[in-house]
Amino acid sequence: MSATMSDLLLDWYDRHARRLPWRVSTGERPDPYRVWLSEVMLQQTTTAAVAPYFAAFTARWPTVEALAAAPEEAVMAAWAGLGYYSRARNLVKAARAVADLGGFPDTEAGLRALPGVGDYTAAAVAAIAFGRRAVVIDANVERVVARLYAIATPLPGARKAIRVAADTITPGKRAGDFAQAMMDLGATICTARDAKCLLCPLQSACAARALGDPLRFPVKAVKKARPLRTGTAFWIERDEAVWLVTRPAKGLLGGMRALPDDGWLARADGHGEAPLAGAWKAAGVVRHGFTHFDLELGVATYAGEGVPAGEGQWWPLERLDEAGLPTLFAKAAERVLAQRSTDGED
Repeated sequence: MSATMSDLLLDWYDRHARRLPWRVSTGERPDPYRVWLSEVMLQQTTTAAVAPYFAAFTARWPTVEALAAAPEEAVMAAWAGLGYYSRARNLVKAARAVADLGGFPDTEAGLRALPGVGDYTAAAVAAIAFGRRAVVIDANVERVVARLYAIATPLPGARKAIRVAADTITPGKRAGDFAQAMMDLGATICTARDAKCLLCPLQSACAARALGDPLRFPVKAVKKARPLRTGTAFWIERDEAVWLVTRPAKGLLGGMRALPDDGWLARADGHGEAPLAGAWKAAGVVRHGFTHFDLELGVATYAGEGVPAGEGQWWPLERLDEAGLPTLFAKAAERVLAQRSTDGED
């Protein structure tokens, strides 16, 4: 059954594979650097969001050696907007480790030894770039397998059973194509909100379809409400430039340029002191979701003549898009500039 299932899926993939910037045609040898880079970028991020970043990265740093030689701050700035910034820091560390090794390891174990490379990424690179048989499970594959076998245990408890089931249908040959075929099936046919069973090459083997309720799977545990935190970001402007600081290297948004704030991350109440005494004007509130909490960040603009204490830099407003602000602070900057534009029209 497993051989038949893999054959059916690979035949479907040969005809319907998505064209993605990091993929090569069937029979061509993938570049491990491009495979690894794409897999790191795609963690918890959509293909549509990743595509322009991947194109920009590979144009600027076309090889792992070029990325290894890049200043970390340049990579962090280029990453801005993709989120989960620890991925960017580990990207540089891993590129330097690969450069020192003289190339990418070609096994899951060797790949897992690289900074920031976990089980999924190691399996994906081993299978896609090196043709190793590896069980590759992302969210799309998890959903497809849960439906194929009608695995009723709620997530995350079902993941062990899903891995065992995925292992039984992963072929020894064309493992990389099989992994990408499973991803494509979950992204285009067996989606979270729809199950286009009549178009699915595995419909005859699908237990969830036989039960008549494929959307029931995978079963998800009830989500707990995420806590809401609050804080304030501060906009200090002089001579068409805004004051930016660099966040501490470790922690949330570590090493990124940002607007100064009131220390909301370290404070339970999210209300700390402003960086300057004097008159502040409220410029609205921006909202942003992190993995474990939501944030409402008030934005305040400075109307005085003081000079900020501590380390920072005046960044020209006309080049603010080059600062590499993370999405949270980019939203805050957009809020200020949009309000200024509206006030000017009045």
